[in-house]
Amino acid sequence: MWGTCVFREISKPLVPLGKAGVLLAQILQLLCKGMTPQKVGALWKEAGLSWNEILPKDEDVNTFVTDQKVEFTVDEEMKSKDVGRKNVLSGEEISKQLDRLLQDKANNQRIRDWIEANLEDQQTVSNQFIRRLMTSVCQSVIICDNPYKVDMEQIKNRAPLLQRYLCDEEKELQALYALQALMVHMEQPANLLLMFFNTLYDEDVIKEEAFYKWESSKDSAEQTGKGVALKSVTTFFTWLREAEEESDKD
Repeated sequence: MWGTCVFREISKPLVPLGKAGVLLAQILQLLCKGMTPQKVGALWKEAGLSWNEILPKDEDVNTFVTDQKVEFTVDEEMKSKDVGRKNVLSGEEISKQLDRLLQDKANNQRIRDWIEANLEDQQTVSNQFIRRLMTSVCQSVIICDNPYKVDMEQIKNRAPLLQRYLCDEEKELQALYALQALMVHMEQPANLLLMFFNTLYDEDVIKEEAFYKWESSKDSAEQTGKGVALKSVTTFFTWLREAEEESDKD
């Protein structure tokens, strides 16, 4: 097939020079302008190429494909080789890669592609992952003015990504703990947590049951900054209860 010939012929003379990776990544990006990433990934699979064979031995494949925006090739590569386990990334490395993707304004599908290509299913449902994803997303939508603000357009844009992984009440609660910890790290900026709560509720990212569970939680590991956080969102819970009472009357 044409794709197989092109990939193999171009890469052959450049591999010893350490130049093949970047050139192939650029070609893959150009191909994505005329077809879907999934189709380009299928061509890559058909060619039987591996980034491990193309890149210099001291270059990290995960970092390279993220930087070059060709995560779809790693996913296909892993599937084609029937690799049962992926390299286990540290929590810090996961946060670093998520932060990089978000800073690059990667769309939600590209971020999901990276997650699914690099993390095992049990990692993506872990409390650690949920907290890191929530922290990275929330940090990426904060406008560093005086006072701090939430970029409403960006948080609405990221809502489907969060909904994908905050798939039950416990994960929503973990996300709220992560947001609480972020506010502590930022020294509790005025009204910032309230803005997040309002938007996360409005966008159906976190439901009222999880908010109430967070409010009443006595978990000793989650008490740092809890008192200040509760005071800052008093109006949110007042509104939530009043809305619930009105709904019950109807």
